[in-house]
Amino acid sequence: MSSRRSSSRQSGVSRITDDQITDLVSKLQQLIPELRGRRSDKVSASKVLQETCNYIRSLHREVDDLSDRVSQLLASMDTDSDQAAIIRSLLMQ
Repeated sequence: MSSRRSSSRQSGVSRITDDQITDLVSKLQQLIPELRGRRSDKVSASKVLQETCNYIRSLHREVDDLSDRVSQLLASMDTDSDQAAIIRSLLMQ
């Protein structure tokens, strides 16, 4: 990979440095609940990326579940009711 980096530098293309990658992985680690609070030197970059993918998948499932629940709730109530109007207004924000 370093040969690819050096060839891209020669062609004038700006590439991310190893220090920048390390910094970004560290910041990403702080965003993932499973990894938050662990010392960054104890977790590999590949583990951080793997856990990030898992976390994003779980967030997608949660959004899908919540969307289904809201759809069911709206389907079960009168669409002209005050509660339906409140839910619609919250979804539009």
